[in-house]
Amino acid sequence: SGSTDCICYSTVGISDPVTSALHIIVGDCQPLDVSSVHHNNTFLKYSVSLLGYGFYGDILKDSEKKRWMGPMRYDYSGFKTFLSHHYYEGTIAYQPAKHSHGSPRDKESCRTGCYICKKSEKQLAEQNKEHGLKREEGEEEWKVIKGKFLAINAVNMSCACPRSPKGLSPAAHLADGSADLILVRKCSRFDFLRYLVRHTNQDDQFDFPFVDVYRVKCFQFTSKLSEDNESNVMDIGKKRFGQFCRDHPACCCNIVNSTWNCDGETLDSSAIEVRVHCQLMKLFARGIEENCKDEAAYSQSSIEQLL
Repeated sequence: SGSTDCICYSTVGISDPVTSALHIIVGDCQPLDVSSVHHNNTFLKYSVSLLGYGFYGDILKDSEKKRWMGPMRYDYSGFKTFLSHHYYEGTIAYQPAKHSHGSPRDKESCRTGCYICKKSEKQLAEQNKEHGLKREEGEEEWKVIKGKFLAINAVNMSCACPRSPKGLSPAAHLADGSADLILVRKCSRFDFLRYLVRHTNQDDQFDFPFVDVYRVKCFQFTSKLSEDNESNVMDIGKKRFGQFCRDHPACCCNIVNSTWNCDGETLDSSAIEVRVHCQLMKLFARGIEENCKDEAAYSQSSIEQLL
């Protein structure tokens, strides 16, 4: 259950309680990757579906203040956040998921008995057995990206839902030990709207010059404000002015920090490290079967025509 039911849609293909109950009775088992979120080597939270900074974080933060509106608060907060068009400056460092056999843009969707998940799990286990997890992470090269971002999203699954049938990353896999890191750089409102609309149709939402997507096994993010505070701790006036802007967002200054949307819960931290744990948990599900969504949509359409 939830506002979007994205976990159910991404692992079963439909949010039907009878179908899920049958999976439990039969004993179907679907492993899932889980991301752990840390700050200064301190564990904060786990994430199973979406970890979003910027656009989706701002929507969640604003909607939490309007719970009295019910589900309509997401539409209102989404429209308000789109108009505000805030961008956030920071640095992202990530390690590519070299063990993964897929790509975020290869059109290979995760289905029941996914061979990519099985191969990735086997290769990751061999690497960890041979080198050790800590040594492997220390030896691999980190890639660094600096810029101004409208949205930073990391997903362990497609995050499909009724409003976005393909999800944020259609080719994301449930159990390959990696996450798809999606970076939406600063662009015009019109271009950002084009990007958002792509989530509702069959077009490639990554086919924009301001959108980058990477398959990673871990990443770090540090906001520009955190970097400035660490590098110039004596600039008291700058800190006080920044605090004023955070306390009074109605001023003309751009908001310097966003909020992380961690599976629908707010997480206030401008510097985090995220690590993906391969198949850390198991779910009573079978994975999405071939043509499951198409058949469900067809059945729903037929019922509506009969009514």
